[in-house]
Amino acid sequence: MGTTVASLIMVNLDCQDPGRLATFYSEVLGLPVTHSAEEYAMVSDGTTSLGFGRVPDHTPPAWPDTTGTKRYHLDLAVSDLDAAEKACRDLGATVPDFQPGGDRWRVLLDPAGHPFCICLTSQD
Repeated sequence: MGTTVASLIMVNLDCQDPGRLATFYSEVLGLPVTHSAEEYAMVSDGTTSLGFGRVPDHTPPAWPDTTGTKRYHLDLAVSDLDAAEKACRDLGATVPDFQPGGDRWRVLLDPAGHPFCICLTSQD
């Protein structure tokens, strides 16, 4: 194997309200909010970090996006799709009409409108 060029330390998401998004992902992922200010917030366990930067005119990507401009999405492992969906909705996520995942995953939108997937961990 070759030499590693870099290591991933963080993923940053643009949004209008960094504090709200940090609180949402803190509750969903069980990661503590390690920084929260008007312009930027972060959740981290010291290894995995998500940052949230304030972009006042941020417009979330469309879902589904037929123009092909979706930039990324997060896949989150869960053991129960229904329970995870309810918990995420209680925290402010919404469920778009278009669901391509069948019974193995679901697409949700975080409070800033970013799509993310909850995916079953088991192969049952």
